Amino acid sequence: MVETNGSANGYPVNGRVILHIDMNAFYCSVHEAVEPEKYKDKPIAVAGSVELRKGIIVTCSYKARARGVKTGMLVREADKLCPGLILIRPDFDLYRQFSRRFMKIAYEYSPLVEAVSIDECYVDITGSKMFGTPLEIAETIQKRIRDELLLPCSIGVSPNKLLAKMASDMKKPNGISVLRKRDVPTVLWPHPCANLFGIGKKTAEKLKRLQIHTLGQLANADERLLSDRFGVLGPALKRAANGEDNSPVNPDKEQSKSIGHATTLPVNYTDRADIHRVFLNLSDQVGRRLRRQGLVAETVQISIRDPDMKTITRASKLPEPSESADDFYRAACQLFDAHWKEGLPVRLLGVTLHNLTAKQELAVQLDLFSYQKQPVKEKLNQAMDALRDKYGEGVILTAGMLGDDPSTLIRNTKRRGTSLQMDHLRLKGLEDDDY
Repeated sequence: MVETNGSANGYPVNGRVILHIDMNAFYCSVHEAVEPEKYKDKPIAVAGSVELRKGIIVTCSYKARARGVKTGMLVREADKLCPGLILIRPDFDLYRQFSRRFMKIAYEYSPLVEAVSIDECYVDITGSKMFGTPLEIAETIQKRIRDELLLPCSIGVSPNKLLAKMASDMKKPNGISVLRKRDVPTVLWPHPCANLFGIGKKTAEKLKRLQIHTLGQLANADERLLSDRFGVLGPALKRAANGEDNSPVNPDKEQSKSIGHATTLPVNYTDRADIHRVFLNLSDQVGRRLRRQGLVAETVQISIRDPDMKTITRASKLPEPSESADDFYRAACQLFDAHWKEGLPVRLLGVTLHNLTAKQELAVQLDLFSYQKQPVKEKLNQAMDALRDKYGEGVILTAGMLGDDPSTLIRNTKRRGTSLQMDHLRLKGLEDDDY
C-alpha cells in the first residue's frame, strides 16, 4: 500500500495519495469499444493517411504491438511487420468525447483532477477516505472505466505525481501498481536513467558521459557535479531519482503555456509555395484556438522535420502581441525562409505560439500605423470566427488555404488533434456535461 506511517487505512498521517490514470492504447481502444465487431482483439493502428498507406503510425493496439508495430513507425514498415494490419483514420471528436467521460468518472472521487493529456490525468485522493482505501478507489475507477466505457486503463498509486506516473507504466494494460517512497531503491534504482519520467535521450547521454548510468547512481551522485553540468536542473534530477516530487495536483491549470499544430506531410515537400500554404493553414487554426481562449501571443515558433526525422525549431518575437493568423503566418514564413535552405526536403511542419497573455489583461501599446487597423482586424476576426462556429470551419477559406496536403484537413475536428491538445476539457463543468 501507499506509505502510511502506521495508518491502517492506507492513507498517510502526513502527506498525500496520488493516482495517475493512463488510458491504454487510447485511440485504438476507443475504436474497439465503439465498433467491437470490426476491431476488437485485432491488430489495428490509427494513421493519418489510410487510403494511400502512407505516413506514420499514430498509435496501435496491443495485438499490433506484439507483432512489432510501434508508434511513429512508417505505415509501410508496419505493413511488412504485421500483414493484415487494419488502419483506421483518426477521429478526434470521438477521442475527445471519451476523454471527457473518463475524466468525469475520476472527478466523482475527488475535485482535485489535473488533466495532462487527452488520455491521462492525476487525481489527488488524500481527502477521499469516504470512498475506501487508495487501492479500493483505484480498483473502482478502473472497473467503472472498463464497464461503462469498455476501455482499459492502468493506474499508479503513490505519494506524489512523479511516482504515480512511474507506477502506472509498470503494468499495462489494465494494471494497478503501488509505488511507495521506500520502494524506490529496489524498484527504480537498478534501471537506466532514461527510464525516469522527464529525462530525455540527450540528458541520459550527458549523464552517461559522467559515468552515471543508473537511477541509483544518479540518486547518489554529487550534487555540485550535477549543478556544474546541468545548472538548476542538476539538483532536480537527483531529487527525482530519489522519488521526491512536491508539485501539487492542480485542477485549475493555468492558461495554456503554448498553442500549437503540426502536420506530417504525405510526401517530402521542397516547393516553397506549397510549404507556405501549409504554414497558412496551421497559422489559421492556432489563431482560432488562441482567440477561443481569449489570449494573445508574443512569440511564434516553427518546427521543421526532414525525411531523416531530424527536427529543428526556430522562433521570433512579434512586434506586438497578436491574435491574428496573418501575423503568425507572416512570421512563420519569414522564419522558414531564413533558416531552411531552398530545395531541401521537408516531411513535417508545425506552428506553435508562445508567451501567451490574457487579452483582457494586456494593455496593447499600438503604434501610429496600427492603431487604426487593429479594431478593423479584430472585428473581421470576430465575424469570421462567428461564422465558423455556426456553419463549420470550412465555410470561409482563402484561396491560399486550398490544397491536398494534411494541413488542409486540420479544420476537420474529427481528423485533427493531438494527445496534448486540452481545449475540450473543462473539469469544473464535467459533472454537468450531458453524455
